[in-house]
Amino acid sequence: MEQASLLSGIEFTPVLGGSGQRFLNFLIDGILISFCHAFFLGGTALAGSALLSDTSSFYQTGVEVISFFFYGLLYFLMELVFKGRTIGKFITGTKAVNEDGTEMNPRAILIRSLIRMIPFEAFSAFNLRPWHDKWSKTCVIDVNKTSWNVPLNT
Repeated sequence: MEQASLLSGIEFTPVLGGSGQRFLNFLIDGILISFCHAFFLGGTALAGSALLSDTSSFYQTGVEVISFFFYGLLYFLMELVFKGRTIGKFITGTKAVNEDGTEMNPRAILIRSLIRMIPFEAFSAFNLRPWHDKWSKTCVIDVNKTSWNVPLNT
C-alpha cells in the first residue's frame, strides 16, 4: 500500500520518434513491402498465365486492385502481429501507440493502414505529423527513451 502512494502522481511520458527514425522506418518497410509485393506478383502472374490464355484487361485490373490493397494489408498485419511495430520500427527502436500511450487495438491499426493507402499520404509527414497518425489518433514513440514527470509538491 505504501509503495503505491509513493508512485502516485508520477506519470510516464513517451518520447516521440524523431523524423530521422520515421524516415528510416518508411525506407526499411518500403523495401520489405516491395520485395513481398514482387514475390506475390510473381505468383499471381504464374497463376494468371495458367488460367488465362492471354493477359486480359480484367486480369491486369485485378492485379492492380490487389496491389493497391497489398501495401495497407502488410502494414496492418505487421502492426497487428508485432503490437504496433513493423520491421523498420524494430530496427529503429520505435513503436506505434495510441495518443495516450496505450497499445493500439486492431481498429486503430486498421485505420492507420487504410489511411496509408491514400495517394501521396507519405508527403503528409513533411507537416511533422502524418495523416495516418493524426486521423487515427496514434503516434510513434522511441521505446528506448522515456520521460518521467514527477510533481514538485511531493
